[in-house]
Amino acid sequence: MKNTLALLTLLFLFTSTNLHADEGNKNEKGSRVYELRIYSANEGKLDALNARFRNHTCKLFEKHGLTNVGYWVPADKSDKRLIYVISSPNRAAHTKSWKAFLNDPDWKKAYKASTRDGALVAKIDSTFMSATDYSPAVKSVITKGLRVFELRTYTTAPDRLNNLHARFRDHTCKIFENHDMTNVAYWTPMDANKGKSNTLIYIISHMNKKQSGDRLGTEGNLEQAGKNWKGFAGDPAWKKARAASEKDGRILAKAPHKVFLNPVDYSPIQ
Repeated sequence: MKNTLALLTLLFLFTSTNLHADEGNKNEKGSRVYELRIYSANEGKLDALNARFRNHTCKLFEKHGLTNVGYWVPADKSDKRLIYVISSPNRAAHTKSWKAFLNDPDWKKAYKASTRDGALVAKIDSTFMSATDYSPAVKSVITKGLRVFELRTYTTAPDRLNNLHARFRDHTCKIFENHDMTNVAYWTPMDANKGKSNTLIYIISHMNKKQSGDRLGTEGNLEQAGKNWKGFAGDPAWKKARAASEKDGRILAKAPHKVFLNPVDYSPIQ
């Protein structure tokens, strides 16, 4: 009897310990923070800005615990912006790492040298984000220019964000894949002033599978994206899912904002 009680006690302690460990892993995964940063370059300074990231900034980010997720420029070459995502285990760690980065002598030296002939950036926009429960893990995949990425921002009507999440979780993401649209990542803003209660930000990509290692080029990529969206919009499964999700009213407050993106050469994901 004593042996049985001892065994049950050990089993309870083992199970309890593992449950707490699992809960800790879940909390760590759920607390991971992503930061979407959009830099509007001054006239004629985008190449210099990319050079600074390629040669200095990205390495210094990693040195201080900031993970480089992806770096892109708009496919529309008249749009002189650099758009990128970095991440950290949590918000506090992110703040600490960013402070260390800014105080790094190597960063100060690189910044001073790069701005000798004028500031590279006219405006910076930052949004802290959390991954949705249906977002895939972001993978560092190189496709040699075969993909164009699409950054989309959805703003919902009041109290309809959960409905939008449900539609993506249960239907949209799967239907995207059926039409050669790759789900890259899905996020919601962490702060109220950035749309925490009504905003979904996500990135998908389009690829022409008929290509065999050759660069498709921006025009071909955009053409493929148009075909993918046309196929998606005409899919009976999407029409059915949309109708069902909007039986109590429209989900979106306005048309989605979208921008097609080309990965830069130093981006971990291409």
